[in-house]
Amino acid sequence: MPKVSVKTMAGKAAGSIDLDEETFGIEPNVPVMHQVVNAQLAARRAGTHSTKTRSEVRGGGAKPWRQKGTGRARAGSSRSPIWVGGGIAHGPKPRDYSERTNKKMIKLALRSALSDRAAEDKIVVFDAWGFEAPSTKAAKAALAAAGVEGKALVVVGREDDDAAKSFRNLPEVHVLIADQLNCYDVLVSDFLVFAKDTVPVVKAPTKRPKTARSTGPAVAVPVATATVEPQSDGLPDSVTEAPAAPVDAPQNEEEE
Repeated sequence: MPKVSVKTMAGKAAGSIDLDEETFGIEPNVPVMHQVVNAQLAARRAGTHSTKTRSEVRGGGAKPWRQKGTGRARAGSSRSPIWVGGGIAHGPKPRDYSERTNKKMIKLALRSALSDRAAEDKIVVFDAWGFEAPSTKAAKAALAAAGVEGKALVVVGREDDDAAKSFRNLPEVHVLIADQLNCYDVLVSDFLVFAKDTVPVVKAPTKRPKTARSTGPAVAVPVATATVEPQSDGLPDSVTEAPAAPVDAPQNEEEE
């Protein structure tokens, strides 16, 4: 289980904390992180770009010159895409760039990014935010005492207003609420800074046990059983002897 030391705002040791194995101790899945980051960046695009086609540009209703006899190339409109001031052929139109990403991939990407930072020893945990009032000077001194250099992602709680206001003025620091932690912000930061109460625990989705599918309610089907009582002659009931055909008496050829 990954373990990281806990520090005070003055940079002194204050014990250690065990990080969740499923959150900070897995093998990073690079393809999933790449797909999730691309989807997140695509969702940021406004998609409001728009150009006018030849049918939307003002003017160009009359034929510039007659079809034949001028020596020029034939033209039907002065708003053709090959003309200056004409429409744009195959230009961008407003569209939605967002991509669908399932929840399992988002969680796996976040756990992979956190595990990558934990493996590089780029996680700093403070015992508590010791701000009595917002102070950017104190926030800068705390990061310097903890050895944080470069871009830092500071994760605070929703009630830590003084800490958020203290860190947000630093140009190399990005402040994020704990429940808004995402893969992209983790990957673009060199250090992750938490308090003990904001260390995330992202559980992997549990697999449901497989159960046999039933197409409908079970219905008991009665099974008919046939019983045959033996006869004295060994034949079943359905077999009976046919009656003997009547025999006509022979007639004399000559009548008396």
